[in-house]
Amino acid sequence: MTTTRPPASPRPGETPPEPPGGSRAARASGSERRGPVAVVAVRRIFAAETPEYFLLLGTTLFLVVFGLVMVLSSSSIESWVSDQDFFARTSRQAILAAIGVPLMLIAARAPMVFWKRWAWHAIIGALVLQAILIVVGFGSDTYNNNWLSIGGFSFQPSEFIKLGFVMWLALIVTRKVTVINDWRSGDWTQYALPLAPVAGGAVGLVMLGNDLGTTIILTAMVLGAMFFAGIRLRIMAVITGVLALGAFVAIRISESRSNRIDAWLSGCIGMESDPQLGKFCYQPLHGWQALANGGVFGVGLGNSEAKWNWLPEAETDFIFAVIGEELGLVGALLVVALFAVLTVCFVRIIRRQVDPFARLATSIAMVWIIGQALVNIAVVLGLLPVLGVPLPFISAGGSSLVTTLLAVGIVLSFARHDPRRQEFAQ
Repeated sequence: MTTTRPPASPRPGETPPEPPGGSRAARASGSERRGPVAVVAVRRIFAAETPEYFLLLGTTLFLVVFGLVMVLSSSSIESWVSDQDFFARTSRQAILAAIGVPLMLIAARAPMVFWKRWAWHAIIGALVLQAILIVVGFGSDTYNNNWLSIGGFSFQPSEFIKLGFVMWLALIVTRKVTVINDWRSGDWTQYALPLAPVAGGAVGLVMLGNDLGTTIILTAMVLGAMFFAGIRLRIMAVITGVLALGAFVAIRISESRSNRIDAWLSGCIGMESDPQLGKFCYQPLHGWQALANGGVFGVGLGNSEAKWNWLPEAETDFIFAVIGEELGLVGALLVVALFAVLTVCFVRIIRRQVDPFARLATSIAMVWIIGQALVNIAVVLGLLPVLGVPLPFISAGGSSLVTTLLAVGIVLSFARHDPRRQEFAQ
């Protein structure tokens, strides 16, 4: 029988032998630096107290990845024609997604006081950019002049107005709700300032850029802020009536906008040969054809026929048609289900909040993202006229992707902690 002798004890004055692999203290300190510290840092980044935080974050990231796949599929042909590179447009979208996702995670760790402090700065900066675009006239498109080019980089200042509205409207409307509801007892300046000139000026500047779709989304955000803040319905009815009258006038004074609406009202069936309205029916008709070709299960990812220069803006405004063609009714319903999940997340986060600012900012972000998704899908289905509104997180467009991710980051900063639990603990 073999026995193992224990190591000899060091003699007085001698240093004990060092175990293989270095000293125990060195090994322990090294493992603490390499392993546990990194794990703790990651846990702190993603730590949250509510399940809605993880559901909202996971659904958003899935939509971004799904969007990159669909942008690659829908833009590859036109990307090759314009840039001699199948991946040119997808690469730009991927780079902006790589910028937007970290910004979202950083925003998710910001305290509520940060958004209140920077609300005015955000909306003023966005309005200045939009005003520069209108005055200088950098826009290049005939129907939509809301693109600003600086140093070879193009972006839409109107997207930053949406982001500014999330913070600024929440800040102002929560302060003005009591005064607006009691408007008979005070001076009109008490409830009209600064809400009317700033919000009205933002909507007017975007309308001057011929961007009807963004104008509608901004108007919906203002009305949504007033509704969720608790403004009386009869006051909102008067405001909505005034806005509807202004929208009617704005549509009729523009030939392109009025022709687009007339083409939609006509149904576009049999209008291809019409010399005046035929060109406004080209895009919807090919979008419907793509959806019809898809059937229930689709023709397969990457096998769309509409993207071969048959469907204008296939990777942006009409990407839902390509989804329906390649992935069929199943893929289209999956996209609708994902936005339904986002809606549930937003509503549950709203119900958890006790601070009016957080509750209203989340409501405005929900109106923006979910409302824009519904408008985009309705346009592709022919339920609304062509408005030029992208599908959030999925359509190609860097400024739209980055700003919507930042809006989700703001909501995540509210969802990180459960205020009702903190209130109970106190």
